[in-house]
Amino acid sequence: MGVSIPVPVSGAALRAGVLEAVVLGGHLLLYPTGIRSEKPAGARGKDSGRPPALLLHGFSDNRSIFVLLRRTLAADGLRRVETYNYSPFTLDLRVAARHLARRVEELCERTGQERVDLVGHSLGGLVGRYYVQRLGGDARVRTLVTLGTPHSGTRVAPFMDAHPLVRQIRPGSAVMAELRAPAPGCRTRCVAFWSEFDELMDPTETARIEHPDLHAENVQVTGIGHLALAAHPAVMGPVRRALDGPGPAALTSLGGTASVA
Repeated sequence: MGVSIPVPVSGAALRAGVLEAVVLGGHLLLYPTGIRSEKPAGARGKDSGRPPALLLHGFSDNRSIFVLLRRTLAADGLRRVETYNYSPFTLDLRVAARHLARRVEELCERTGQERVDLVGHSLGGLVGRYYVQRLGGDARVRTLVTLGTPHSGTRVAPFMDAHPLVRQIRPGSAVMAELRAPAPGCRTRCVAFWSEFDELMDPTETARIEHPDLHAENVQVTGIGHLALAAHPAVMGPVRRALDGPGPAALTSLGGTASVA
């Protein structure tokens, strides 16, 4: 299944580049505020019928990328939203996924909820998917939303291959082979947002989830770059609706239309 969220395309590449520069500038200002890990909130009992949402940042980033998205997801007060900073010194995606597993268990215990939702930007989406698909995380994760995540591996920036984590997100890596392996009975619903102007996805379609055993919906957003996927209203609204309930109608953009491919 695929869903497309269109925005006006005249001069789309130029506008996407300008928007990405603006988002980058704002993010650089906020970056220091997200270096320290968030202190988990105290238990409030069962917040509502909605699972809590845990947000996972990308490579060399931190929780500050989610300032706007977090506010959107928590706007009605019916969903607990927390962020998770994995170590900037992480050299193995699989280790990050195991740490995530412990964080999810802690969140479930603290909130009294049986399941959570995960939202991952870039590498964070792969960490979440590895946990769901390879570490039994589908028992705990109801919905996994990914934003600009290289699900099939990306060939961008070959000069960065000296970093072990970057090598793991290449198309032919052992991690990618594990994610291509069968995953029968996976219980997590996956929603992958991707854009043709995502400069870190090579090819751009790698941000789609293509796996026969996963219940996956791919949502194409037009005219938005990599960083803006975590901060643009045309994405944040549909992400919230994706967590509220399944189905293409839930992913219709703010004031826009959705079509199923």
